Amino acid sequence: MKSVYILLAILLVFTACGSQKERVVVKEKSLPAWYFKPPSATDNIIYSVGEGINKKEAVTNALSSLLATLSVSISSKFSAKSIIKEGRVYSKDATYTNEIQSEVKKIRISNYEVVDIEKLGFKRYAVLVKLDKKRFFQSLKKELDQKFTAIESWEQRSKEKTLLEKLHYYNETIHSFDRLNDTLLVMSALDESFDNEIYFHSYETLKSKRDILLKNITFSIVSDDEAFIAPIAKALSEKKIKIKDVHNKNHFTIVIRTDIQKAKSYGFFILRTEFRFITKDYKNTTLATNTIRLNGHSSQSYNIAKQDLEKKLMRLIQEQSIAKILNLDI
Repeated sequence: MKSVYILLAILLVFTACGSQKERVVVKEKSLPAWYFKPPSATDNIIYSVGEGINKKEAVTNALSSLLATLSVSISSKFSAKSIIKEGRVYSKDATYTNEIQSEVKKIRISNYEVVDIEKLGFKRYAVLVKLDKKRFFQSLKKELDQKFTAIESWEQRSKEKTLLEKLHYYNETIHSFDRLNDTLLVMSALDESFDNEIYFHSYETLKSKRDILLKNITFSIVSDDEAFIAPIAKALSEKKIKIKDVHNKNHFTIVIRTDIQKAKSYGFFILRTEFRFITKDYKNTTLATNTIRLNGHSSQSYNIAKQDLEKKLMRLIQEQSIAKILNLDI
């Protein structure tokens, strides 16, 4: 019996030894020095670090951080120039500074350089990027120069374009310059010798040409139901287009034709309506057409259902724009 106990003890010892797994020691990953302390900015170079679940996200976050740094620098310079107004501290400086910072962050950077990439583990990456201020300035300037050159080229080819086509082009082009002030502010901060007046002048000239077109273009609106003229007239007026009954080559007419079907359902008065919009020039040539369908409802009468229909037309114009309702580039 004693030998049996000895045999069991020996088996238990070997079993215990076999069950012990070798302990794996994970060596702590050393991170690059730039992760904790990026290189200092110089007169020409800015550095930034970013993290992300992949390399693309890490670079995007690094650029956002870089622009935040740049915006602080720019807004600081801007405040220094505008902090005094008529011998006193100008109380709105802080507001301007915040606006500048938020707008600068929207400016696209295309000529950055990824200096280093480090895998942090758990599917996370860190990157170090740098930006050459001079190259950044040149890329912004090149983009502006190309846009203004394209405008000049279009104007030379647009002599046969209609006034509406020209108006649409100028409106779209002016809209494309919605960040011009912020871009010029950045460029002035990157290069203090930069003269932005020529760009401001070109932009103001562009707006003047658009305004001249608006002064000359007129619209009139006719409809088989006068209730639906007002929403169209209001939308055109908001675009600074004159509503006037004249007859010349700069005049256009919008014709509204309606097909209204009355119905009743579950105590509701319903107007099922098809609107057809036709825009014609002074020669009575059709330039654009569009058809939309709306229903007016009321629990009281067809007259109130018609008022509901008018409100829905106005709401649709606000949601989609008058240009889309008319299928016309204005």
